[in-house]
Amino acid sequence: MQHASDILFTLFVVFIAAQLGGEIAQRLKLPGVVGEIAAGCVVGPSLLGLITPDQIAVGMPLDVLAEIGVVLLLFSVGLETRLEDLKKVGKVAFLVGVLGVVIPFGMGSLWAHGSGFSWDKSLFVAAAFVATSAGITARVLQELHALQRIESKVILGAAVIDDILAMLLLGVVVSLQGGGGFDPLHLLVVLAGAIGFIALIGWGGTRVMRWNSNWLEKPRDPHSPLMIVLAMCLGLAYLSTLFGLAAIIGAFLAGMIASETQQRHTLEKQMMPLLALLTPFFFVVTGSKIDLHELANADALIMLAVITVIAIVSKLAGGWLGSLSLGRRSATIIGFGMVPRGEVGVVIASLGLAAGVFTNRMYAIIVAMSLLTAMVTPPVLAWLLKRAGSDSELQEIDSKILP
Repeated sequence: MQHASDILFTLFVVFIAAQLGGEIAQRLKLPGVVGEIAAGCVVGPSLLGLITPDQIAVGMPLDVLAEIGVVLLLFSVGLETRLEDLKKVGKVAFLVGVLGVVIPFGMGSLWAHGSGFSWDKSLFVAAAFVATSAGITARVLQELHALQRIESKVILGAAVIDDILAMLLLGVVVSLQGGGGFDPLHLLVVLAGAIGFIALIGWGGTRVMRWNSNWLEKPRDPHSPLMIVLAMCLGLAYLSTLFGLAAIIGAFLAGMIASETQQRHTLEKQMMPLLALLTPFFFVVTGSKIDLHELANADALIMLAVITVIAIVSKLAGGWLGSLSLGRRSATIIGFGMVPRGEVGVVIASLGLAAGVFTNRMYAIIVAMSLLTAMVTPPVLAWLLKRAGSDSELQEIDSKILP
């Protein structure tokens, strides 16, 4: 059990590291998130050791703060996303989500099997290539004030579909370990539950809030609207985990519901101090989870380079092919927006290590790949967005291509 003073010192270290890393990155004309992840690598167990492995273990204060930080980040992204906007990009987002799972899973399986893994273990390795980290991309889009772009709406919509399919694939590959089979009926029930949850909350919740949101102001506390929607955010984040989805999906849906209120812009302003305090913990903790010692040889570095290239190319291909109807420039932006694996890859790598599928070195390589995609993508995405057309050009694209 950690002493309170130790916890406070660790929080101080993480927060200062995040601010310094973010500032350095921005001075180098990179998104702040890159600096925050890099700062995590520096203060983490691999280098300075100011954060120990025990402190970033599941359920520890840092891990909890990181989870709350990314939940609030996706809630704030949802606040700037309207259901009607997502409906416009539904077909494109669906294609991006499906191809963004199928292509990485196929390429990852072939590479793993060719590297000596049995087919059942190859599928587990491939699962780490699949799920996109919406938190990484969302932070970059938010920093660049690009959440209203059509590409952003496609990425966010595809991330929801991506999460459902990744959850199902993970269920299959876990059940196949040890030579066992899997229950298709159970997976269908899980799929139906996940889709039903998203449809009911996303569609039903936004309609109810659009119809009447005045009740948010009935309590006398002037901050009552914020308190109520934050309670909704945490509640839906928890409920989404019960349906096998990531907590951030529930938080994003809560933000979409709150975006239909008359208090939307007030809520966005009130969320800013909370985001400034908590979201850096997520990115620093993500960076601190890489073990550089396991990568201190040529073979490991070569393998890391190969799987990182596969991870980037496969996601980019899925996103690009799925959104090609929007034009090559937008398709490239969407493709890169789907590349980061971030904490999702780390979670799958942890499951693989616990199941005996991965050695410590393979675990470190998968984690490093996840974090490298999270670090490489933001500067590329920022550069692409800055080179992209103006809002008027985007509206013209929108009216021509989308119904």
